[in-house]
Amino acid sequence: MIDRFREGVMVKPYERLDPEQVKWLDQASMSILNDPGIWCYNEKAAELFKTHGAKVWEEKDKHSICWRVSFPDGLIKEAVAQAPSRFVLGARIPENRLLLDAKVPRVYFGTGSEANIWIETQMQEFMSIEDNGIKCKVPRFKELRGNTSLLSRAARLCERLDHLDFFIRPLNIQDPEITPDNHDVNKFFASLNNITKHVQAGLTTIDGLKDVVRMGEIITGSPEALRENPVVSFITCIFKSPLQVVDDTAEKVFAIVEAGLPLVISSSPQGGSSAPIQEAGMVAQINAEILTGITLTQLIKPGFPVLYGSVPVRARLDDLHDLYGCPEFNQYNIDCAQLARFYNIPCYSTAGVGDAKVPGMQAIFEKLFTHLYMAMSGAQYVHYAFGLLDRTNSFCPVQAVLDNEQIGKIKHCLREPNVNPTAIEDMLKTVKKVMASPYRLYARHVRKAMHAGEVSSPYRFEAKGLEDKVLENALEYMDQLEQQPAAHLESAIVEKIFKEVPGILPNLKQTG
Repeated sequence: MIDRFREGVMVKPYERLDPEQVKWLDQASMSILNDPGIWCYNEKAAELFKTHGAKVWEEKDKHSICWRVSFPDGLIKEAVAQAPSRFVLGARIPENRLLLDAKVPRVYFGTGSEANIWIETQMQEFMSIEDNGIKCKVPRFKELRGNTSLLSRAARLCERLDHLDFFIRPLNIQDPEITPDNHDVNKFFASLNNITKHVQAGLTTIDGLKDVVRMGEIITGSPEALRENPVVSFITCIFKSPLQVVDDTAEKVFAIVEAGLPLVISSSPQGGSSAPIQEAGMVAQINAEILTGITLTQLIKPGFPVLYGSVPVRARLDDLHDLYGCPEFNQYNIDCAQLARFYNIPCYSTAGVGDAKVPGMQAIFEKLFTHLYMAMSGAQYVHYAFGLLDRTNSFCPVQAVLDNEQIGKIKHCLREPNVNPTAIEDMLKTVKKVMASPYRLYARHVRKAMHAGEVSSPYRFEAKGLEDKVLENALEYMDQLEQQPAAHLESAIVEKIFKEVPGILPNLKQTG
């Protein structure tokens, strides 16, 4: 077994549900999958379910054919039990690999979404109208359309954020040269060529899979090496909620499972529109959808590594947009983390999203509660955690820097207590020494605790005077990070990728 991987943070999981409530939700999900069942728009998936004992019948749905599927409890339970509880997500360097274990609440944080907008932040100086001797700096924000250069920049920055554990493309690439045919190779290459951490994304087209896989094989050295060290993995949102399997996404699931690389089965219903808004209804439905997707992977290839991907949101009741900065968001997600643990499958969860459009107090408030509670839940793989604003519509690099500092403090808060016989014995010795000294102060003994990592540092972006300089200080720190050398792939590897993988834009050809 791999003995080097990112440390993450070990927690004692906070749970909302007692064991009986977990069983009620499990039973409710099984009841949904039996009646009414699901609407499956992929014939191959429907046939596979039928072969393994599901009741399947064809019916017209508006203008298309679909297959209704009713599952017996045993089919779902037996298939889900075959999914591995422990596996590794690879990385370009061993120290950045992630060990995911459903039985171990080791929490990792990473990016997510595929926002269309990049928010650039600059400080501009203004003068007081009443007193021209008073000047202050105010942040000004500019929206840029996402492209491959900005995605590369995001990956380079995220390589330097010490509390960021994995990279999911946070920005959609919209260069004029990008087409559906070359979208996948460019977003994966822009990521892999600028970060040594695990890289994950969805597929735009099923045809892009073979080129992304070949890219991973070149980077790791061989097809066998890629399967042992999967530097890339994939996300599929197989359900259009409520309870409808999407045809082309199901085809992607078949292809990815056959390729043998890890996969997230993700579901993202909206409470109040595509799912019940009440906690029990939302959680039972999303659980039913995720379990169906996991069942499909195990029927294709038993033992295939898959993550339980919960992304439940709530509708705003005024305009039906997604609402992330609300208590229900945490409640849904904490319950899902607990259910993933019940099924013994690593959990892909959600935190760090809010409704604020720019960095500031609202963004910090909304993000803090989701960062904290989802870390406390023990979900192993928490995405969306860095840089998102305006729900998932914008990515802001300085917000990612602020999020990194916040997550670092949360990790320190939640780490395991260092209380054991050895620590107690050392403490008693120290107390005796201090009380026998003339000054009776513990200052000289702080250094040992600092070296052991027991003492946290002050907030990195604090202001020294009366002015609020958090954003200005964060921008200065971000500039320092971006001045560091990029973690590009070796030139020989880049040359081989460009030779064997078609469609990568020439401007991305940067080497280490």
